[in-house]
Amino acid sequence: MYQIKAKILFNEKIISGHYKMCLYAPGIAREAKPGQFVHIRIKDGYDPLLRRPFSIHRCEGEKIEILYKVVGRGTEFLSRKKTGNEIDTLGPLGQGFKISPDLKKIVLVAGGMGIAPLYFLAEKLNRENILILLGAESKGKILYLENLKNLNVKVQIATEDGSQGYKGLLSEFFFHLLKENSQIDLVCACGPIPMLKKIAQLSLKYKIPCQVSLEQRMGCGIGVCLGCTIKGKSSYLRVCSDGPVFQANQIRWKEER
Repeated sequence: MYQIKAKILFNEKIISGHYKMCLYAPGIAREAKPGQFVHIRIKDGYDPLLRRPFSIHRCEGEKIEILYKVVGRGTEFLSRKKTGNEIDTLGPLGQGFKISPDLKKIVLVAGGMGIAPLYFLAEKLNRENILILLGAESKGKILYLENLKNLNVKVQIATEDGSQGYKGLLSEFFFHLLKENSQIDLVCACGPIPMLKKIAQLSLKYKIPCQVSLEQRMGCGIGVCLGCTIKGKSSYLRVCSDGPVFQANQIRWKEER
């Protein structure tokens, strides 16, 4: 784990309200694994007080990228950062995806901003027989489609309004996929909790191992403050240090909303 003043190499809007930031962070880039995150102090001083967690979206050489959506004051401040600014960055943190090399067919399920950690995973796996399911409200809100086409993966899309691909929720599309072919070795998913809950339930029903990456408000980011706990099957789980990637069967989904 490193705490550094990372130099911003670029901070660009990709679609309305969504940004990609590239940071010069050699140590973090060298050690990061798909599914881990960085904890960023948005501004010097005490407003905002807490750091913000961001999935590591890509690593290239000595650089890391994060993908974020403006949802409040913290990310609004972040979107105004300029090339050359430095930002206090802590990472890599948390537990990432654990993928056995002998797995053949892997399905990555990305709902909206869920593509943030899953793109890094797809890039690192760099193998055939990976299917990525992308979900969004509409065609204009699909993230990273063109970039995914450059990887050695198959991509299928679901939009809630039917403007591209399957019309309906991504979890419904996943269910149709399972009914047609449940010969899947592993599912990895990231997105809104209701989607993850459904993906986990379907994976368990069809006896497919499933790993989920959770998004949660955090305090310390290192497992001390207990501000990001969720209920697991046998104990409370800290999203920042026990996760953010969990086996789906570790989580008591009835308690999550």
